[in-house]
Amino acid sequence: MNILVLYLLLLKATVTSFSGLGSLPVIRQDLVVTHRMITDSQLSAAVAVGRTTPGPAGLYVVSVGYFAAGIPGAIAGWLALVTPSLSVILVIRYLGRKAKHPRVKGVLQAIVLASAGMLLATALPLAREALTGTLLSLIALGSVLILVFTRLDSIWVILASAVVCLAADAVHAILSV
Repeated sequence: MNILVLYLLLLKATVTSFSGLGSLPVIRQDLVVTHRMITDSQLSAAVAVGRTTPGPAGLYVVSVGYFAAGIPGAIAGWLALVTPSLSVILVIRYLGRKAKHPRVKGVLQAIVLASAGMLLATALPLAREALTGTLLSLIALGSVLILVFTRLDSIWVILASAVVCLAADAVHAILSV
């Protein structure tokens, strides 16, 4: 895998998204579907690593790079992650007061809505891959409901889900003996 190509694909994903996981649909399309550099399972693992470690929500891009090309891929992922943030400083300086213009606000709102739609379209194939049983389906449903209707931080939902799975495995192991 050419590291420059990986960087450019990840950069395309991070530049075209306005939230941490907003780049997920583009990354899945480019790296899983089109170029087959990683699998859906690896992408899911990268998202899990990114969501459970401290740092920005888009940090999973570094893990995606690692799964695609090892340490050099992780470096390419990190560069793709920080390039848009550093570049936006120049854009903000240029736009200045224009960001409050109704047309600029409308464009930004449209981009956010398009990103949300793309994220949902990507979440469905990843969910199909991950939801392999009744318990996991119930955990997913419970997690969605908790995150939608409460202000609980997602890390607590992730940790609680892990504890429930570990407890279920322990019970299953005890009953199997």
